[in-house]
Amino acid sequence: MAAVTIRNIPEATHRALKLRAANHSRSTEAEIRAILEEATKPKDIGLGTALYNLGRKYGGVELDVERDRSP
Repeated sequence: MAAVTIRNIPEATHRALKLRAANHSRSTEAEIRAILEEATKPKDIGLGTALYNLGRKYGGVELDVERDRSP
């Protein structure tokens, strides 16, 4: 696995990263990894996947819809 060193991070940014990591119950290093992974993961998803993700985010939606079976 590759290693990256980031220099000259402002103190306020470092404190914010540490706080964010604590809120997610992980180390600052693990939090930075998670941020980088999220920022670089592919965003090209289909409509169905996007709707599924949206539904999960908000706890799902129940719809009472009857399928139109006419040709």
